[in-house]
Amino acid sequence: MSIGLSWAHILGDSFSASNFLNMWAKIMVGQLISPQFLHKSTNTNKLINNNPILLSIVGKLPFSLKRVDPVGDHWKITDTIKMQSHSFHITQKQLNQLISKVCGTYKVKPFDVICATMWKMLAKVRGEYSSEPAIVTIIRGDDNETTEVMSSNNQVIISIVEADDVKVSEADTSELTELIAEKTVDETRVVEELMEKENGIPDFIVYGANLTFVNLEEAKIYDLELRGKQPIFASYNISGVGDEGVILVLPRLEGGRIVNLVLPQKQIEGLKNKMREELGVF
Repeated sequence: MSIGLSWAHILGDSFSASNFLNMWAKIMVGQLISPQFLHKSTNTNKLINNNPILLSIVGKLPFSLKRVDPVGDHWKITDTIKMQSHSFHITQKQLNQLISKVCGTYKVKPFDVICATMWKMLAKVRGEYSSEPAIVTIIRGDDNETTEVMSSNNQVIISIVEADDVKVSEADTSELTELIAEKTVDETRVVEELMEKENGIPDFIVYGANLTFVNLEEAKIYDLELRGKQPIFASYNISGVGDEGVILVLPRLEGGRIVNLVLPQKQIEGLKNKMREELGVF
C-alpha cells in the first residue's frame, strides 16, 4: 500500500506534514486526539521590538527570500531555468567513511557533512560556467515547537550561511562543515515579521532563493502506523523551487541517508559524476 500527501504551504513544512500524517493514522484506528488550538505567538514581535539590529533590517528583504511574480492560487512559479529532480541513496557505511574522511574523529552531524560536501561539489560544477553559490540557506526543524500534539506551519528554522572569506570550490570540506554547524544566521523571525508587514500580498519563495539545504534527519517520517505496520520507505520532494535549487537530506530505514534534490538540469550530470568519483554514490 502506498500513501501520498500534498502539503501546500510557502515553507513546504515537512515536519508539520509528517506530524499531520502521523496524527491522521492515529485517528483512523480510533485513537482519541485531544483538540488543540493555535494561538498567535507574540515571540516574533517581542524579538523584533527588542532587537535594534532586526528593527533596522526588517524592512529589507532577508537573504533567504526571493520575491517572484504573482503565482496565483496554485503557487506555481515560472521557471526561468529547466529544473530536474534526482535522488542519491547513501548507505551507513558510505556515510561513516565520508564523516571520517572529512572530520576524522571529531563529532559532527551527518547533515552538516553532507551539505558541506555537496556545496563544494556544486561550487565546482557551477564554477565551470557561472559564479559559485557563496550563500546557502539551511532549513531545520524547530526544537522549541511542539510537534506531537498539533499541526502548524511554523516548525522550521530558516538560516543562512555565507562563505565570505573562502572560495567554496577550493575550501576544505571540514571548514564548510564548521560554517554550517556554527556560523548560521537565523532569519526566521525576520521573515515572519516581513510577511506580517506585507500582509501576504507579494509572493516570495524560500526554497531555491539560494541553494537550499533541508535537514529532515529528525523528521518522524517513519512513525506512521496502520494496522500494526510501519512504512518500509518514506520520502519527501518539494515543487515550486527557485533557480538555485533545493537539497533534502532524509533518514533511510536501513541507516544512512536519502538525498533528494531539485537543481538546474545542467548541474545534475556534473554533480552525479562528482558523487560517483569522490564518494562512490550513484
